[in-house]
Amino acid sequence: MKKYFYLILFALLISCQGNSQENNNNKKEYSLVKTDSEWKSSLSNLAYNVLRKGATERPFSGPLNKNKKEGTYVCGGCRTPLYKSQHKFDSGTGWPSFDRGIEENLEYDVDYKIGYPRSELKCNTCGGHLGHMFKDGPPQTTGLRHCINSAALNFISKNEK
Repeated sequence: MKKYFYLILFALLISCQGNSQENNNNKKEYSLVKTDSEWKSSLSNLAYNVLRKGATERPFSGPLNKNKKEGTYVCGGCRTPLYKSQHKFDSGTGWPSFDRGIEENLEYDVDYKIGYPRSELKCNTCGGHLGHMFKDGPPQTTGLRHCINSAALNFISKNEK
């Protein structure tokens, strides 16, 4: 009986090879690279946790959720333009939502943090975590919802350019 237990345990251990987000074999090289201490010193605690650690801010807590001004939303880590205000909509979820982004400045990845795959959105310049993409956006446009943390963004008003 003891032999069967060890055989089953061995088989389970071998079969538990999962995907990891920390797979260094496929790690992308970004054009802006900083050390962890450099990121910590240049970002607020919340922005650091969201952009560098993949955290999520509390819904309805971010200052950009209700922002209705014209302009561009840029990465909070490197100021790369990510979203135009004309593509923002109120999804009612508590996070800024966009039906599309500036494609060449976005990276699409897969996030398994909650046990199933989700489409993760990152800045293509610094690799900062922005949020996730869902297929429940406005059907009259793209049908997509880029659900983005305010802490991952800065806003540049049309008048500031």
